[in-house]
Amino acid sequence: MHDLLDDWAQCNGLRETSARLKLFFGLGAIAICISSLEPAAPLFVAASMSLIILILAKIPPRIYSRLLLFPLSFALISSLVVALMHGSGDMLYALDLFGRVLGIREDGAALALLLIARTFGGMCSLFFIALTTPMIEIFALLSSLRIPKSVIELSMMIYRYIFVLLDQAAMIHNAQVMRLGNRSIRSSLASFSMLASVLFLRSWEQGERLVIAMDARCYDGRLDLMEERRGARAKEIVAAAAYLAMALAISIASSRQGII
Repeated sequence: MHDLLDDWAQCNGLRETSARLKLFFGLGAIAICISSLEPAAPLFVAASMSLIILILAKIPPRIYSRLLLFPLSFALISSLVVALMHGSGDMLYALDLFGRVLGIREDGAALALLLIARTFGGMCSLFFIALTTPMIEIFALLSSLRIPKSVIELSMMIYRYIFVLLDQAAMIHNAQVMRLGNRSIRSSLASFSMLASVLFLRSWEQGERLVIAMDARCYDGRLDLMEERRGARAKEIVAAAAYLAMALAISIASSRQGII
């Protein structure tokens, strides 16, 4: 996944667009999604962001659908729980489970729909940033915004070594599967405990190797980042501002209609 996101971020159709504009555009859309009181604006952001990613950024639909699968499945399960446990009004669906009635009411269904819409819109906006802007540009941009150096450097190391440890875990798991380490529940638990312990030792070793490598390169406590500045064109700024204004107008109009 690390190689996948970085590869597409380096060669997508919006690669030459200003990183500052893309970050402002994506974060603005996320803010509108999470602040909307009705699902209309988040659904509009989700649909339009998906079209931007697929058409303008030229990300293959197969890749994009795989990325959306996990957060959407989690959102659907969470929304179902919210719909069953929350709300008032007329009963839309009732289920008798061991003498206890579980039902979905109007307010619960509306809240569940809003939760799905917010998650969908926010994730599409987040994937817009991830699939069109390399992480090194995001870190350089944060550095130019006067974010503390220690926070940025720590984030860079965490981002890098998350995927290093995932690769190590995948290699160990594949070796265990080839040796029938998951043939039963008991052996699966033993294999998992062994994987966790070995992964902890590997992470410790990777940290020591990192310190030695950085000392060998005369590390003085600072990682320099070079930001490749690209000025945003006027039509790009106008298009981004018009889009965010439209999404905000939809959010406000739908909220007022819901209140009325």
